Amino acid sequence: MAEILFYHLTESTLEDALPGLLERSLDRGWRAVVQTGTEERRDALDQHLWTFRDDSFLAHATDREPHPTEHPVLLTTGAENPNGARIRFLVDGAVPPDLGGYDRAVFLFDGHDAPQVEAARGHWKTMKAAGHAVTYWQQTPDRRWERKA
Repeated sequence: MAEILFYHLTESTLEDALPGLLERSLDRGWRAVVQTGTEERRDALDQHLWTFRDDSFLAHATDREPHPTEHPVLLTTGAENPNGARIRFLVDGAVPPDLGGYDRAVFLFDGHDAPQVEAARGHWKTMKAAGHAVTYWQQTPDRRWERKA
């Protein structure tokens, strides 16, 4: 069973939080897939990950590009896992595929967006009922993560 983490964004945006989480995943030797709810969001994150910091970028590709198996981070709107990722990030209301083949899945949701919060609650119940180990993390005012459940 995959370990499932819910990250409740209250102090930063997805664009602020996602690059650091992806960097930590890559530091662990994991490949990652980021599933977005829309193609527009996928494309915006694609641009952001190349420029999010002046001294760095995250090597990645989208599911529209050739050779998706070669990229350590893949952005997609679909359920597939062509790069063999061990961790899957789900953002902006992305509907999770079967997560059994992953070591970890991370739901990131905007705490100021009522539909995202409600969707996260539904996913929490579904994941818990499926027998996954689930944890809930909320940002503190200094943008650190604090485990709440």
